[in-house]
Amino acid sequence: MNLENWIIRILFILIIPFLGIFFGLLYKGFDRKITAMMQSRIGPPLRQPFRDIRKLFMKENIVPDHAVEWIFHAAPIFALLAPLVALVYLPIGPFEPVMEGFGDLILILYLLAIPAVAMAVGGLASGSPYATVGAQRELVLMMSYEFPLAIGAVTIAWKYESFSLATISSTPVWNLVGPLGALGLLLIALGLFAVLPGELSKAPFDQAEAETELAGGLFVEYSGRNLGVFYLSEAVKMVVVGALLIALLFPHNISQWYSFGGPEVAGFALLNVVADVLFFLLKLLIIVFVGVSVVRVALARFQIDKASYFYWVPMTLLGLLGTVLVVLEGAI
Repeated sequence: MNLENWIIRILFILIIPFLGIFFGLLYKGFDRKITAMMQSRIGPPLRQPFRDIRKLFMKENIVPDHAVEWIFHAAPIFALLAPLVALVYLPIGPFEPVMEGFGDLILILYLLAIPAVAMAVGGLASGSPYATVGAQRELVLMMSYEFPLAIGAVTIAWKYESFSLATISSTPVWNLVGPLGALGLLLIALGLFAVLPGELSKAPFDQAEAETELAGGLFVEYSGRNLGVFYLSEAVKMVVVGALLIALLFPHNISQWYSFGGPEVAGFALLNVVADVLFFLLKLLIIVFVGVSVVRVALARFQIDKASYFYWVPMTLLGLLGTVLVVLEGAI
């Protein structure tokens, strides 16, 4: 790779985190607005998350007397850095991952686990009994939803014989299977969508925070900039998980069906690129709506044992059944 390509890659690496934060907060606003409309409320404006983060960053950081101070401050930073790093390994619209060739799907799965671990460590470091219970719940939930997520992701990678997200997103996986495999992929897709609210700690899988039980749980002792960084981490992770589902299940670009033509920039038809990026953002909004907003309006918070059981048994079995169907079709 020549110097010019490396400079372009570095520029994208610097720009993508800011875009991830912007769209994460924007989609968080959409989620809150849509949820309010479904509950017959007016709800906050779309820009409310931006106001929230500005207010949090203006407030003072308060550290509890019994906290392990350096861990207490480091936890939110690691919780934000992991999803920001994951963004550069994910395909966005017509663009291949910025770090294509330097990471793969397994790395993404590890990066997705870091925010949950960081939140749990931060909660334990605060010294609060409420945060300790929240941390225990977060770790139990993480160990539960990671299994069906890994089953679905690895099965799709097996079909491509590659863990490279650039390869996986180059051709929709639905084009590689017949009726039996399509049924297996449908079961896997249902399992992956069920993982989404757990990954984002949204109802009915928000047991770690549980304001009515634990007064905020993990975040009960956090305030100011530290709480703001956790807030940003949640928003960016929403974009990362949504982009991962798009890469695995719906990598289609609208320019594959209709070309808009127009001038070319760096070998890309400019109007096609714009249309594909907008189509990607629309798919992301639909995933947030279906996998987060609808679920948290329809269901009340589960007890932690029922939430863990839901992922370990029904969703894991669903993913394994989908895997068996995909493998059987390849063996027939």
